[in-house]
Amino acid sequence: MALPATPPDKMSFWEHLQELRVRIVRSLGIVAVGFAITYAYRFKLWAWAQKPFLEAMARQTGKPVGSLDPFAFTDLTEPFFSMMRLSLWAAAVFCAPFLFYQLWAFIRPGLLPKERRLVIPFVFVTSACFLAGSAFAYFQAFKFLGDILFQEAAQAGLRANLHASDYLDLFISTTLITGVMFELPVLFFFLAKFRIVTARLMLKYWRHATIAILIFSAFFTPGDVVVTTIFFSVVLLGLYFISVLVAWAAEPRAK
Repeated sequence: MALPATPPDKMSFWEHLQELRVRIVRSLGIVAVGFAITYAYRFKLWAWAQKPFLEAMARQTGKPVGSLDPFAFTDLTEPFFSMMRLSLWAAAVFCAPFLFYQLWAFIRPGLLPKERRLVIPFVFVTSACFLAGSAFAYFQAFKFLGDILFQEAAQAGLRANLHASDYLDLFISTTLITGVMFELPVLFFFLAKFRIVTARLMLKYWRHATIAILIFSAFFTPGDVVVTTIFFSVVLLGLYFISVLVAWAAEPRAK
């Protein structure tokens, strides 16, 4: 006779650890399947990834995009591993809804029964926020960064001779960090739901939050240009005030 399953709210520490292991293994399996698909289109992904910088370079140099060829390599293995890395991160982005579902499945046992029914809204909202952040980075942040970084080079008459791996470091970090930044309203939704923070508290300490945002932007945004730090700080501060509204809507109301 089979033993009844352990209730989610009665799971021991080791059972939670086992559940975490299962979710990590499934997430890795999902990304592996996605990688098998994205690697087949690695060259199209590479053309898509370099497009915003080539457009920025064309604006600053006055040359057509088709005539630009700024990327080179000095290591025979660099193109191979660069395409693999790009394909891996692309798989993680495309599989984001499945990964967020695994995250939800792990934290679900700690929620109330009525909160556990929010799985579809949670997966949809977290995926939409992350993909919106990545799209913002691709269509807006890279346009801004490209104009700033190429402006001095164009005025000095310098010729571009860039490594694909270095460019991918900038591209991947900018895209992923911006995607994570756009998850800020989701984070504060749960913090407010669990009564950890309130909208009133967030408004009271908005100056402290601004300083924290500036420090975060200085350390984690790509490049060492001050304008880049200010740009991402403004974006993150805007998301903070959006999170205030989200926290106000999520706060449990007294009956």
